[in-house]
Amino acid sequence: MARGKLRIYLGAAPGVGKTYSMLSEAHRRMERGTDVVVAFVEHHGRPRTEVMLHGLEQIQRRELEYRGTAFTEMDVDAVLERRPAVALVDELAHTNVPGSRNSKRWQDVEELLEAGITVISTVNIQHLESLGDVVESITGVRQRETVPDEIVRRADQIELVDMSPQAIRRRMAHGNIYKSDKVDAALSNYFRPGNLTALRELALLWVADRVDEYLQEYRAEHSIRSTWQARERIAVGLTGGPEGRTLIRRAARMAAKGSGSEVLAVYIARSDGLTSASPKELAVQRKLVEDLGGTFHHVIGDDIPSALLEFARGVNATQIVLGSSRRKAWQYIFGPGVGATVARDSGPDLDVHIVTHEEVAKGRGLPVPRGARLGRARIIAGWLVGVGGPVLLSLLLTKISNGPGLANDVLLFLFLTVVAALLGGQLPALASAAVGSLLLNFYFTPPVHTLTINDPKNIVAIAIFFAVAVSVASVVDLAARRTHQAARLRAESEILSFLAGSVLRGETTLNALLERVRETFGMDTVSLLERSSDVDPWTCAGRAGGNDTTPPLLRPEDADVDMPVGDHMAMALTGRVLPAEDRRVLAAFAAQAAVVLDRQRLVGEAERARELAEGNRIRTALLAAVSHDLRTPLAGIKASVTSLRSDDVAWSDEDEAELLAGIEAGADRLDHLVGNLLDMSRLQTGTVTPLIREIDLDEVVPMALGGVPEGSVSLDIPEELPMVAVDPGLLERSVANLVENAVKYSPDGEVVLVSASALGDRVELRIADRGPGVPDSAKDRIFEPFQRYGDAPRGAGVGLGLAVARGFAEAIGGTLAAEDTPGGGMTMVLTLRAAPGGPPVRPDLPAQATT
Repeated sequence: MARGKLRIYLGAAPGVGKTYSMLSEAHRRMERGTDVVVAFVEHHGRPRTEVMLHGLEQIQRRELEYRGTAFTEMDVDAVLERRPAVALVDELAHTNVPGSRNSKRWQDVEELLEAGITVISTVNIQHLESLGDVVESITGVRQRETVPDEIVRRADQIELVDMSPQAIRRRMAHGNIYKSDKVDAALSNYFRPGNLTALRELALLWVADRVDEYLQEYRAEHSIRSTWQARERIAVGLTGGPEGRTLIRRAARMAAKGSGSEVLAVYIARSDGLTSASPKELAVQRKLVEDLGGTFHHVIGDDIPSALLEFARGVNATQIVLGSSRRKAWQYIFGPGVGATVARDSGPDLDVHIVTHEEVAKGRGLPVPRGARLGRARIIAGWLVGVGGPVLLSLLLTKISNGPGLANDVLLFLFLTVVAALLGGQLPALASAAVGSLLLNFYFTPPVHTLTINDPKNIVAIAIFFAVAVSVASVVDLAARRTHQAARLRAESEILSFLAGSVLRGETTLNALLERVRETFGMDTVSLLERSSDVDPWTCAGRAGGNDTTPPLLRPEDADVDMPVGDHMAMALTGRVLPAEDRRVLAAFAAQAAVVLDRQRLVGEAERARELAEGNRIRTALLAAVSHDLRTPLAGIKASVTSLRSDDVAWSDEDEAELLAGIEAGADRLDHLVGNLLDMSRLQTGTVTPLIREIDLDEVVPMALGGVPEGSVSLDIPEELPMVAVDPGLLERSVANLVENAVKYSPDGEVVLVSASALGDRVELRIADRGPGVPDSAKDRIFEPFQRYGDAPRGAGVGLGLAVARGFAEAIGGTLAAEDTPGGGMTMVLTLRAAPGGPPVRPDLPAQATT
């Protein structure tokens, strides 16, 4: 029986429309004659989703009792017995009630697929198991219900249901996702704009990676090696030299010319020892490419051209960017260079760009840690010169009738020994000295063709030759060792100094540090393991390298290299066994990793403590407001109502009118206080949606003066002012709060002046009072919630008026600031945008200002 097909609707957050899209697809298939049933769909009380269930056959759910409560789950047996062509199964990551057939719903789906039933399901990006930590760091919420990534990746079709964060929040505010009593909490916590934007990016990137996997699988199945230019992918070959920054910027400019282009910077290191490039320069180039929107890759390979081409074809790159060679002209005798080799072997499917830079032909210099190491080719050349060279030289000299003489023969053989030492080191040179001594004795020292020597002077000459050859070989080998040690120590000091500096400056995260370890030592994976005690299992605190299919390390003993850090922490590396000389640097990395982990946890705890402190401050202020400022008008209302209901006193009409007036004033005051609290809540949750239109200030400002005593405000709004582009309702509320605040703090008999003036493309509204004023150090603090400056009376409000006024001003694109009033007092300056195309202010009219 053929396995059923799995189609998944993937969303970034609840409410984007996954279930609705799934039901719409079900209706389309049913109209085409497909046998479709609803195995399990949860509409969560959303009317539009519930309507989409009409007309679809629904399998009755199975009822289960758990801890005295009845639950319903999908009846897998009923679906298997019904055997539809297509089954709809909502919420793939759902955990079933204990006692169900399977513990997870995705396991139920696997049974349906094995039975040949096609399944359409839904899941949110935050429920993927590999993204649990990422989602928790973004939202602060740990997802308990997860589904393995492999289950979703194996789906035959994955369709992204996308919606902008603003649209999701509007749906939430309108009650289309959760019930009204949960809207405010959801908008201010999980459904914050930043959270939704980050989750949306995760979903888009995950789906994009899945598309790349589909493409790679198809190319592999059909043995397609040529590049498919579905989109421009530009691979930048880096050497770790200073020209890398130029290449990265040039590739970024090339990518910017095409939509969807991608930059992939790659550094190729040899497979042995420490990295040969400056770690500081590589770190700078990594940051540069990431800042420009590209990705940095570290590849191990001894044949650099082949490794670069293999990487480019592996990522389906369409272009390769390389720098002009830094080698001098004479250095080309060793080969054509990386650029020429890559251009020759790239084939017709890869374009190779050679970019000039300031380091062209200035010489490559010695690689830092490997400059003195002798490669296999040099060692072979040393042996050929040391052993084969004397033999060939002997044959050549024996063909000459009158040779150059024994002294010159010794010098020629000594020259070959020196060359062998320079190429291959000590052993080829010693072999050359031994072979040369025997050949000199046999062919050129009388009597020839024998190993005996008649003249003692010749014995001394050959002995001196052998001693000089051995000495030269020893000196050359010692110089090579010292050069290698110095280069290695220099590389280690650069790595450690840069590592220490970056960690102390807080520039390195744990994952970045582990990735640096992996790149430095050329390993496959690097993990930081920890446990609470000697008997507890190891847990992974951080990991670099590998992929989703690479199993995590469970113990340090399972790794190729493990470096203990204290009693209950260890760094584990896989890939190869490191030489003993590398463990010193690895120990420093491991110690720094422990420091970074501790610092990250302390920073997280400090951030949580700060959030808790801020929440406690808001709650304390709110409790103070509720306990005093809100109870004061309630107490007045209660006293007046109690007096009116009392049968012991016969109130006159004037007394009743006064008590009723007190009730009305208290209710108005209470309504104003509650209104400010609700407005502040709307501002903090981001649910204020302004409706911008053009309007004159003299139509809005007078309406904002209804809450202040008559005669306490003087208006000066010229008719020649341009119109402003604002939300009239929000502007009125903002001005009303400002005017009420100014009237409240103005001395008796002083009038608050409200004036307006035009300044270029802006219109300024000034509310000036003659109160005590506010010092410059407190001018910003008075706009914070629950803040009242100085000895403001407790019954004057909860300290939200100015915070709400600034929030509404910014919501309509304006600004609000406090200035000193000339002669004493404070002036609130509300700056608004003038409507485009409005009538200009006559130049002969002076700008209106407060005097």
